[in-house]
Amino acid sequence: MECMGGKYAWMVKIGEKGQFVIPKEAREMFELNPGDEILVLGDKKRGLAILPKSKQHDFIERIFKSDVDGGIL
Repeated sequence: MECMGGKYAWMVKIGEKGQFVIPKEAREMFELNPGDEILVLGDKKRGLAILPKSKQHDFIERIFKSDVDGGIL
């Protein structure tokens, strides 16, 4: 379901083993196929984020990129 301007949200149920199914529309949109790897990130305050392998490098690079003061962005 589209929420606003290219942002989407889907409801999924967590099974007894902690598994869930990524909705077909989302798998097609993000070109996720059986056997693909995804990165799951967690932040106790902000929640979970799931990234397909094709987006992981750019995301990780942004996380560890140093700012002018030498700190982490």
